[in-house]
Amino acid sequence: MALLTRIRGPRDLDRLTPAQLSALAEEIRGFLVEEVSKTGGHLGPNLGVVELTLAMHRVFDSPRDRILFDTGHQSYVHKLLTGRQDFSRLKMKGGLSGYPSRAESEHDVIENSHASTVLGYADGLAKANKIQGHHDRPVVAVIGDGALTGGMAWEALNNIADSRDLPVVIVVNDNERSYSPTIGGLANHLSTLRTTQGYERFLSWGKDALQRTPVVGQAMFDTLHGAKKGLKDFIAPQGMFEDLGLKYIGPIDGHDLQALESAFTKARGFGGPVIVHCITEKGRGYHAAENNDEDRFHAVGVIHPDTGLPVKTAGKDWTSVFGEEMVALGRERRDIVAITAAMLHPVGLAPFAKAYPERIFDVGIAEQHAAVCAAGLATNGLHPVVAVYATFLNRAFDQVLMDVALHRLGVTFVLDRAGVTGTDGASHNGMWDMSILQVVPGLRLAAPRDAEQVRLQLREAVEVDDAPTVVRYSKGSVGPAVPAVGQVGGMDVLHRPAGGSADEAADVLIVSIGAMAPLCLEAAALLAERGITSTVVDPRWVKPVDAALPGLAAQHRLVVTVEDNGRAGGVGSAVAQALRDADVDVPLRDFGIPQEFLDHASRAEIMAEIGLTGPAVAAKIEALVSARSFARS
Repeated sequence: MALLTRIRGPRDLDRLTPAQLSALAEEIRGFLVEEVSKTGGHLGPNLGVVELTLAMHRVFDSPRDRILFDTGHQSYVHKLLTGRQDFSRLKMKGGLSGYPSRAESEHDVIENSHASTVLGYADGLAKANKIQGHHDRPVVAVIGDGALTGGMAWEALNNIADSRDLPVVIVVNDNERSYSPTIGGLANHLSTLRTTQGYERFLSWGKDALQRTPVVGQAMFDTLHGAKKGLKDFIAPQGMFEDLGLKYIGPIDGHDLQALESAFTKARGFGGPVIVHCITEKGRGYHAAENNDEDRFHAVGVIHPDTGLPVKTAGKDWTSVFGEEMVALGRERRDIVAITAAMLHPVGLAPFAKAYPERIFDVGIAEQHAAVCAAGLATNGLHPVVAVYATFLNRAFDQVLMDVALHRLGVTFVLDRAGVTGTDGASHNGMWDMSILQVVPGLRLAAPRDAEQVRLQLREAVEVDDAPTVVRYSKGSVGPAVPAVGQVGGMDVLHRPAGGSADEAADVLIVSIGAMAPLCLEAAALLAERGITSTVVDPRWVKPVDAALPGLAAQHRLVVTVEDNGRAGGVGSAVAQALRDADVDVPLRDFGIPQEFLDHASRAEIMAEIGLTGPAVAAKIEALVSARSFARS
């Protein structure tokens, strides 16, 4: 790493020769494979943007020139070139974030790691520069071809193009993939551009040939050059971008440093909005990634650097349980169809797609469209299952409310990675869904506690044909089954006082939501050791609140809710309202995630920090009981 260790900031690149830059690119790839294999992270995307990032930092003057990354998972090379070369705790508590982080560096401008937003930021930043008189400060926005499938990107393009003197350089990192291969009309258009690179070669040949022609050669070339748009459309149909008013440069080999620097220099000097279309290879330089057809090692856990194989074999996870049950449902019901937003493999729908390819729809990074498309499918008699990460459903809230729920349509939304996810940081914790969905009339929301409940509650959800249903579950390995010892209404009783019956009162009613069941059972056991009796129930369906819950609550001296969701407006708030509506005057305390953006760390570390562990919850309940003298003598 002789060259890399000498790079402390972007301007250190200025004194390197072309040969040294090429050597540095290979050093960076070696560093990424060695370091990310130890910690896990987004490996493939960063291997693909090494030369691209080097060229940007050579031509543009960060942080004076703002360089923005859409989503941000491809910013590791940017971190290395801006003085952050300790990757030993990448995505761990106290270590580097897996995304841009303003707390880490002045070179990181935005840290929102949801896709398709960067062009909107670029539009605003460039307009602010213009108002403030900073006319010589271009804004550079790096966006992948996958993120360009999102509607927000095109809303921003429309506005950027309206300001012909706005110095925005849009770097399209075209690797034909988001997580998996990019699909859709835009992907087809970029593919045409990608494979039709004849325009610049043709024009260069024409200039040389015609200018060698006596007398009329220069005039003919000038005429030809003046008609270049028509020629471009004929040879390479890139007119879509130029029709918007955006200068188009490309396609450029995204691994040719000289070509990249030349293109960026032209773009910087243009003075208006420019698209630089760069063709890159995800996973480049790492054999294991290049040969991974699924996602080119988009994101990896801890792996062996030589083979790319996982160091540990994980147990069955929540996602695979859902995926298996979807295949079974598809076999039983021909009306079941599935929708994903560019995440076929991450949300577990790949087996369904293989079994029923005509009944799967990947709409790209377009969650809003996914919800409305599902509404259309349901209107015509099918039952769509829309599978997304919990944090991404936020983007489609209006469509869930006004297109699905308003029309009382049977659409099932499956939310993967619900609750605290940890290592990807604030934007990826799925801690908002049970709050924002509480306001949707008619919507029914299930929170399974184990694998068997995922299967059962998914089946219950797709039986509903007159309202939206939601099934949400956690990230990672699914734990052992948590059996019920009884039932009250539609709720499973998971624990009751030793020797007690379903009708016998206890000191505390613990309402356990979804994956919080083991935590709640641990708390109940600790309370029992301290002479405090408790009943633990799993409502299974947390919206609407089970009609039997207020009556059960009335038999206890204290009600506690425990959820892997923000406390504001969550299940605890809904239970409290249900008790008030039923005139049940029992104190209630809600335990959940505080309404704040949580720094990256492991799930266990975050849960401990926010007090969502069995011992912490038991201690708080004991303090409440002691303060109010609730416990039986």
